Amino acid sequence: METKIKEPILAIIGLGNPGPKYSFNRHNIGFLIMDMLADKYIGAWQKKELMDLVTIRIGDNKVLLVKPQTFMNLSGKVIPFLQKQGIKAENILVVHDELEYPFGKIKIHAGGSARGHNGLRSIIEYCGKDFARLRFGIGRPERKEMVGNYVLQNFTEKTEDVEHLIEQSVQLIEELFFDN
Repeated sequence: METKIKEPILAIIGLGNPGPKYSFNRHNIGFLIMDMLADKYIGAWQKKELMDLVTIRIGDNKVLLVKPQTFMNLSGKVIPFLQKQGIKAENILVVHDELEYPFGKIKIHAGGSARGHNGLRSIIEYCGKDFARLRFGIGRPERKEMVGNYVLQNFTEKTEDVEHLIEQSVQLIEELFFDN
């Protein structure tokens, strides 16, 4: 993997929107990946003011999984909690949907801009750009004005294809802990 993540990952934030109506939306891929990680490492979600949290162990590493419950545009509101735990931006991996990648392209890298993603924009407002990102390609609609509806629609690809890509995403995350 070509990823250059220098600092240890102590928290992983999966972006999404709370509630069953959004559960299989393209915008909720971060939540779906967090749920698979929690299931794989036998973590039980706990509710905290602005987020759902679970602590898991990947190898020798204790990792906090976070699902903001603030809706996408306010995802950064979880950052002060993480900062109180001593977690800096460099120790965070944010998992999110990526319009600029075709469906199925997954990549992890450090830093960068929000590129029009409101959840990332919110996180950047709270802690800057120096966090790592897992970008999960969802493709892009033909016209720009369709983007808002597109990201809030359920995946139209086969469920098993989406689940396979979620598994791949989990494997890429695990490589961050075992390859460093």
